[in-house]
Amino acid sequence: MEPIKNQLSSAQNQSRATYEEIVQSVMTDPRVIQFIAEHQMTQQEIERSIPKFLEFISEEAKFAAHSQDVIATGYQPILIMNEGYADVSYLETQELIDFRREEAVKNRIRLISLPASLRAITQKDLDFQDENRFEVYQALQEVISSAPDIQRGLYLFGHFGIGKSYLMAYLAHQLSKQHQLATTMLHYPTFAVDIRNAIKDASVKEKIDDIKSAQVLILDDIGAEQHSAWVRDDVLQVILQHRMQENLPTFFTSNFSFKDLERHFAAGRNGDETWQAKRVMERIRYLAKEIHLEGVNRRYE
Repeated sequence: MEPIKNQLSSAQNQSRATYEEIVQSVMTDPRVIQFIAEHQMTQQEIERSIPKFLEFISEEAKFAAHSQDVIATGYQPILIMNEGYADVSYLETQELIDFRREEAVKNRIRLISLPASLRAITQKDLDFQDENRFEVYQALQEVISSAPDIQRGLYLFGHFGIGKSYLMAYLAHQLSKQHQLATTMLHYPTFAVDIRNAIKDASVKEKIDDIKSAQVLILDDIGAEQHSAWVRDDVLQVILQHRMQENLPTFFTSNFSFKDLERHFAAGRNGDETWQAKRVMERIRYLAKEIHLEGVNRRYE
């Protein structure tokens, strides 16, 4: 029996020594010393606070090392007084605050049949030194500065791959970031196909109502859709009419100028549909200012 008693005694002594070493290490930490002095803690308060001091030191070390093993990612541990003893609280880091703010900006940008990467287009992604785009940049800035009371949208047209959608995505990002405006940006040719395929579906009206009521709307690549008199007159015109009546900001990108887009809308299967095309164009001209974007196709650079 004696050897067993000796072993237990030795284990207890070792445990006591280990605990005392831990306490000694905690009590020599400069941050703990400063906290105790600032709050004029009594010996009893200090003894009750040892586990929290230990938690703070451990979590702060993980935080400083950017470890994935922290209690709360994105939160920095700090010591606080909590009814007579020290406690550990966790504060949001500036990085976490910035991340959440940027996520909120992106979440206000709704993309339909367009790449998710367009949500992340910011000022740093544009070349403001490009003299060929000065008019466009100036027009975009005027829209951003006038928000939320945007009087008129923009109609950007030009060749394939020169960055029209990219610029509109930047606009959507700035409107969200600076003015908390929600933008719906949809690829119009895909939308036109989806609407035609769902012509007998009861949800068509809901889809049209959803698009026409968007806080800010960007119709991307209009004119690239296969022409349909029904989509033109019963879908697009309904959307544009509502937005014109409600004075809702509406933007467009296209490979066609206003003149060419009107010819596109007029080329109906039943012959000349100039009058119907003019009705649609009247609304587009009311809603947006035409701007020609020049440049080379950047998709192959």
